Amino acid sequence: MPSMFGFGALEKLPWERINDKIERRVLAGKQGMIVWWKVKAGAQAGAHQHPHEQIVWMLKGKMDFRIGNERRSMLAGDVAVIPGDVEHEGFFSEDTEVVDIFAPPRGFSRWGNAVVYARAMMVPAQKRRRWLR
Repeated sequence: MPSMFGFGALEKLPWERINDKIERRVLAGKQGMIVWWKVKAGAQAGAHQHPHEQIVWMLKGKMDFRIGNERRSMLAGDVAVIPGDVEHEGFFSEDTEVVDIFAPPRGFSRWGNAVVYARAMMVPAQKRRRWLR
């Protein structure tokens, strides 16, 4: 995971391919981390939780998102704050770009490309309908 102090350029951060539906750019400092995601339609960020606070900023597309027991469809311009240790998940029905900000930085490198919560899968229609209720 690139760590930085001082100035840099976003376009110089490498894209990391997680699988055929998910790519990310990661930049970390000592106290925080930002992740730019490109997610293709049909992907799922499976249910997970972590001790880090997470801020989500939707750049484009759509994500059906759950934080704890609350569910929302998020669109470009929407933001959300997820407290540490609260379970959350998302379904991507269309190509989406989203930025996540974590404090403190997450330890993505320990999982390598097998990111547990970023698995690409087709979500059956009945599950999508049930999930949005």
